[in-house]
Amino acid sequence: MTEHHTILGGKVHVYKRPNSSLWQCSSYFAGKNRRTSTKEESLSNAKEIAEDWYLQLRGKLRGGEIKSEKTFRDVSEHYLREFDIITQGQRNKRYVEGQHWRSTGRLVPFFGNLGISEITSGRIQEYRLHRYQEALTRYGKPPGHSTMHQEIVTLRQTLKTALRHGWLDRLPDFSEPYRKSPKISHRAWFSPEEYKQFYKATRKRAQEPKKRGFKWEAEQLHDYVLFAVNTGLRPDEAWRLQFRDVTIVYDDDLKKTILEIEVRGKRGVGYCKSMPGAVLPFKRLRSRLRPARVYGANAPTGTSDSTAVPNGQWRTPEPTGLIFPKWQRKLFKTILDEEKLRFDREGQPRTAYSLRHTYICLRLMEGADIYQIAKNCRTSVEMIEKYYASHIKTSLDAVAINVMRPKKRRKSNEASLTDVA
Repeated sequence: MTEHHTILGGKVHVYKRPNSSLWQCSSYFAGKNRRTSTKEESLSNAKEIAEDWYLQLRGKLRGGEIKSEKTFRDVSEHYLREFDIITQGQRNKRYVEGQHWRSTGRLVPFFGNLGISEITSGRIQEYRLHRYQEALTRYGKPPGHSTMHQEIVTLRQTLKTALRHGWLDRLPDFSEPYRKSPKISHRAWFSPEEYKQFYKATRKRAQEPKKRGFKWEAEQLHDYVLFAVNTGLRPDEAWRLQFRDVTIVYDDDLKKTILEIEVRGKRGVGYCKSMPGAVLPFKRLRSRLRPARVYGANAPTGTSDSTAVPNGQWRTPEPTGLIFPKWQRKLFKTILDEEKLRFDREGQPRTAYSLRHTYICLRLMEGADIYQIAKNCRTSVEMIEKYYASHIKTSLDAVAINVMRPKKRRKSNEASLTDVA
């Protein structure tokens, strides 16, 4: 049976464990159960030491050495546990790992011992300065804008966890002071003249490859360029496409043959109707023999696209086969460099995504309805207006801009006098 006594109005408990001759003391203080040994066998001495111990705790609390609230370290652990469970199977594994690294490797060492309410806008600015100076000392250059942005996002999500659980009454201001308003830059794309120059170069490479063994890759790249600019698919959407996802149809309203595509991408399953220019490249892709095994496949599993056909043989594509089993990244960049098209006039590098941007810009220049483009590209009108339409001169209506109010004819003085009379 444990022998038990209380002092200071029940705030401190003094007790002796079975099989022990020393007295212990405990108290629920600042949100935690705290205990220590008095190292005394005498009850009277133990009570004196327990009282001194409790008064020391109160002094540390007033001095800020003891937090009466959850620390950032506690909230961070709670946030990461929630994040792992709730996002299981919904977020990319590398992104989840990045959240853990940013929290435990960057934020906790700086904010960890602070009470959650002590993380103010000033503290956040101090963190930015700390990261800037640390990066300069270690790497000789400041951290990238995207790196800092991701760390601040992780910090905001952690504090939102505290807000949801009632550990924090409001969020601090996360805005970055002294920063000018960022310029909205358009996405890198190909103007009509540049696009014509580029697809002529890929066609020439397909007809006359520099190495005989790369003819199939060059032909695939040429057809991919034409297919992407005439459909507006995202690169990952195009690389997931199987032949059974594409149907050649005759459009009665357009009076031309087009492709109807069942798209599987980051927004789930959507649909796309292509330009007529995508039909011929697709027919070539469907009839072109391909190697029995294609390494570096774009399949979600990252495995090679293969069948039971022995290596070294060629086969016709199957309905379940990927239309673009391999992305010719090096050849794509090589041709861009040869044609001096690697960067646009703003210095932005052109990538496979630039072909999608080219599709949207060309459609806008032709006067297509922006809402229909957004639906066909599985994006929003706001995104198109912000990143595509702002820099296209054909989106400006000169007639609507150059409106002039008709001038009123002034009456002569004689007419005015007559009117008065």
